[in-house]
Amino acid sequence: VWLARKLLMSARGMSVVVALLFLVLHAAYGGDSFTEAAARGQVHGGATKPSFAFGFGLRSPPTTPGAKLAEDQWFAGQKLDHFDPKETRTWKQRYFVNDTNWDGKDGPVFVLIGGEGPASPAWLAEQTEIMVNAQMNKALVFSLEHRFYGQSRPTDDISLANLKYLSSRQALADIQAFKAYITQTYNLTENNKWISFGGSYSGALSAWLRIKYPDVVIGAVASSAPVQAIVNFYEYLEVVNRSLASSPQGNKCPQVVSEAMQVVDKMLRNESQWKQVDEIFNVDPPLMSLKDARQLVGNIADAVSEIVQYNLDNTAFEGRANNITISDICGMLTNASLSPEPLTRLSTLVALLNMGEPLDASYQNLVRDMNESTWDSPVAGGARQWYYQTCTEFGYYQTTDSIHQPFGSLADLHSFSGLCRDVFDTDLVQVHRAVDSTNEYYGGKDIPKNVTNIVFPNGSIDPWHALSILKNVSSSVTAIYINGTAHCANMYPYRKQDSTALLTARYEISYHVMDWLK
Repeated sequence: VWLARKLLMSARGMSVVVALLFLVLHAAYGGDSFTEAAARGQVHGGATKPSFAFGFGLRSPPTTPGAKLAEDQWFAGQKLDHFDPKETRTWKQRYFVNDTNWDGKDGPVFVLIGGEGPASPAWLAEQTEIMVNAQMNKALVFSLEHRFYGQSRPTDDISLANLKYLSSRQALADIQAFKAYITQTYNLTENNKWISFGGSYSGALSAWLRIKYPDVVIGAVASSAPVQAIVNFYEYLEVVNRSLASSPQGNKCPQVVSEAMQVVDKMLRNESQWKQVDEIFNVDPPLMSLKDARQLVGNIADAVSEIVQYNLDNTAFEGRANNITISDICGMLTNASLSPEPLTRLSTLVALLNMGEPLDASYQNLVRDMNESTWDSPVAGGARQWYYQTCTEFGYYQTTDSIHQPFGSLADLHSFSGLCRDVFDTDLVQVHRAVDSTNEYYGGKDIPKNVTNIVFPNGSIDPWHALSILKNVSSSVTAIYINGTAHCANMYPYRKQDSTALLTARYEISYHVMDWLK
């Protein structure tokens, strides 16, 4: 620790500091997984993102070594546009299937709806929520990839002209068409009742499917579902603030972040100090504009927020077995023996999460990359498509426009809306109109009174719960608020260290599913 402090206060290279901190943290956490995962390149922090703007979706569950994964299947007749009768083009949509539990006759059908990334067959190979319920109810299980993500590519590229076919409304119609295809392929009848599952954006799709297409599914599990679209989602970082304060270090943890970011905020408003900021956070290329400065603040916020959002989730990258937690980062941030300066501790944490690699906060580079429209471009993994959806449907921009969060004030709404303008030629007025249209069409948090059979699980740690349903709407549209859990925690495989609250929530979800199938 003494040597770390000396290095942190000196001009020694960042790589030396990071390497030493692996040893420091290994000692600080008793040889726990923080450093072991980092050494394997498995620490997954928000600072590695090309922008703070993209948010975080549902991640894959861990895969058991040697597990047999489902092979790619294709629905070749999916319509390009379900709402234009003159458009006759079709495309191939990828899906996965697991029929090992199905009784082959009247058993139900469960469909895991894809979200803003590639679909993973691991969801159908492990003891995930959907598979446990499939075993209990002898269900046939499908995972349907969302159009324009993964290998489900309706068009030759993701140019703006083609992205007009990317929307939640088209995705829901895809599921209706997929059901018709599967019904014919497997000779299903009305006795084979369908239930949808989803988490994060796909959790909202699951709820909206039940609301807009009640003849397709008899019930929907909508985990961590942000059903309320919103342009300025400043509440996200407010929840991050409260979640940091829930650590063993209490309010001291977000206070340290706030103190550090106050210094950063002041420095970034003075161009003559940008070079110093570059050195503190290992920024390359150097900051050249206020847009770059805003981008950097967002990257720092992401580094912390991503740890919060997936705290202790049993995903392929998260969990106490192979990643860091809120308690870990708060333990480091509040450890004055590493450095007396909060800013030094925060910048060192960001460097560790970024594996010592430079931070690219160049807005010009971001716009250049986001304008790439070929399927082999890096942003085609989902960044370009999802940001398009935020500009044209959802907003969800996680701004610093609240005094009840610790990341300063530079990452404001204009930091996000500018990218809509510069990449998709959509101004802030158009974004507001799009979000209003989404809420008017789906209802937002105002679930229609005639809707039945939806369950909304949410975790208290997860910042996205602020846009979901947290109280029962009726006897059959219910909320499950899981204290101490994060994003989509209920969806992942069981672990012996799972909390009683999480186990109880899973039992309650299973009860609803069985009740719908009666």
